[in-house]
Amino acid sequence: MMKDFLNRDRFLKILENVNIWDVIIVGGGATGLGIALDSSSRGYKTLLLEQSDFSKATSSRSTKLVHGGIRYLAQGNIRLVYEALQERGFLLKNAPHLVKKQKFIIPVFNWKMGIMYWTGLKLYEWLSGSLSFGKSKFLSKNEIVKNFPEIRSKELKGGILYYDGQFDDARLAINLAQTCVQKGGILLNYFQVKSLLKKVGNKISGVVACDLETKKKYSIYSKMVINATGVFSDSISRMDESTCPIFIKPSQGTHIVLDKSFFSSSNAIVIPKTPDGRVLFCVPWYDHVLVGTTDTFLEKSVLEPKPLEEEIDFILQTFNRYFVLHTKKSDILSAFSGLRPLFVPNNNSCSTKTKDISRSHKLMISSSGLISVIGGKWTTYRKMAEDTVNKAIEIGKLKKMPSVTKNLKIYGSYSSYKSQNYHWNRYGEDEYHIKKLIDKNPLLGVSLISKDSSSYYYTEAEVVWMVRYEMARTIEDVLARRFRLLFLNAKKAIDIAPRVATLMAKELSRDEKWEKSQVAAFKKLAMQYYYPSV
Repeated sequence: MMKDFLNRDRFLKILENVNIWDVIIVGGGATGLGIALDSSSRGYKTLLLEQSDFSKATSSRSTKLVHGGIRYLAQGNIRLVYEALQERGFLLKNAPHLVKKQKFIIPVFNWKMGIMYWTGLKLYEWLSGSLSFGKSKFLSKNEIVKNFPEIRSKELKGGILYYDGQFDDARLAINLAQTCVQKGGILLNYFQVKSLLKKVGNKISGVVACDLETKKKYSIYSKMVINATGVFSDSISRMDESTCPIFIKPSQGTHIVLDKSFFSSSNAIVIPKTPDGRVLFCVPWYDHVLVGTTDTFLEKSVLEPKPLEEEIDFILQTFNRYFVLHTKKSDILSAFSGLRPLFVPNNNSCSTKTKDISRSHKLMISSSGLISVIGGKWTTYRKMAEDTVNKAIEIGKLKKMPSVTKNLKIYGSYSSYKSQNYHWNRYGEDEYHIKKLIDKNPLLGVSLISKDSSSYYYTEAEVVWMVRYEMARTIEDVLARRFRLLFLNAKKAIDIAPRVATLMAKELSRDEKWEKSQVAAFKKLAMQYYYPSV
């Protein structure tokens, strides 16, 4: 059974003993992990390389929604919404420990707009077909106020309730990696691709990659290489030196996290139209409320984007416009940003090389055989992966095998061991294994945060588990993407960083110097998320 877990040392040994892979995927976000799972589950020899931690960039910074995209209905993009709603249904079926049905309410302040929303949501419900999450219905003003005691009700007419999905993006990323390993795939984090290998005829034959922990370089050969690096796609494209460069214009989306006292409802609320044109979501998430998102164009892509002051101001102003409690910057427990990779085609040089799979994502095929996947979103990751592997089979002349991911259960979802506690439930069957660690050593059951903080229950055993079996290599890996604490409350994440460092150092055989440098680096990072009281 232990071979199904993420174990970096074991994966490195396998890497050194494989002469040629069928598929190498560069990038360990939603897109890359989805491709790795689709490829390995078809039986192809699959390797994924990620320069940081899995889902470090955009894929851990979403609005935590599994949805069809109601705003695309207004654009008339029915096909995109239909595809996303179908994929939403598959995700609920295949990862029920992480994906849940969530009630959303759109407040109506104008009857004309209300009729338009009602029509759109009925279409949204109809498009989901047998995979529907529930029927939408109209709510009276009193029902809205009952659901949202903090809402400003002066001009409120009523509202519309509909159903969509919610999930933990970074936890799903880890579970996808674990599922991939079960199917024979190999994944390495902190493994950076430095260049592309080519054979006669300028065709790609693999990659040169560096283990960022040991600085050792590897020449790794493969029949196909897939660029799934999202906002960093152009960096891999430049290595290719093909006639078909990729142009990415990043758009930043920022979220803030507040205490649930500012938003006591268990239902989410949607403001369909804000001054910047985006939908604003207020979504309960792990006993907090997540508010966002913005849409700000940036000049370049960075691994750790920072929320802009104007974005924070915009979210607070919009939130305060609809809710009576006056929310200030000092009320923000955490603020984070993610980048959307917006594709800008170079029509002069590669219009014939661009493959539109759907309006939601694109495949770029260079003359050297490099496949680059651009766009898409978490909800449609599975379909993106299926399309990409189909194209890889065609170009790489791999033995044709059908995709099986529509009905493939994600790791953690197929156990009869179900927890009623939302903290433990996200681990799926691994809850049992983590609690076995506590049984063997009760001291590992100690909470990392004082017991008066019921919203933040994290045990030492979980840290040990994450290092041993989930490939957590840094404090950030644990506190940002496995616990999610950095995204929920940056101050509390800073507070427990030293204890997490001590636990990790013991597991990784690191010294005191490593601990101190890890704590210092994490504190510097966490201050970008933190808005201390003034």
